[in-house]
Amino acid sequence: MLTRIVTMHFKQEHLEAFFQLFKEVKPKIEASNGCQSVTLFQDMKNESTVITYSIWNDEAALEAYRQSGLFLGTWAKTKVLFSDKPSAISLRKVT
Repeated sequence: MLTRIVTMHFKQEHLEAFFQLFKEVKPKIEASNGCQSVTLFQDMKNESTVITYSIWNDEAALEAYRQSGLFLGTWAKTKVLFSDKPSAISLRKVT
């Protein structure tokens, strides 16, 4: 199992547009082969910072999603809303 955490920083005026986009694509992401779940979090002190927390069967499933039209189209719509560069990390559970 693989956990993927992506931290994104949005321009304040684009937050609602991103939330709407996420609402539309979340079911499609979760329907992707190998995706167990995807959750959106918002920083309590800086509401322009949001984090996606997704769980995948393995790295191959995540990579297949990252090469999909769904991801590429969603990412193209998302990255223009950023105020700063996003960061991502992939984790595996040790214990």
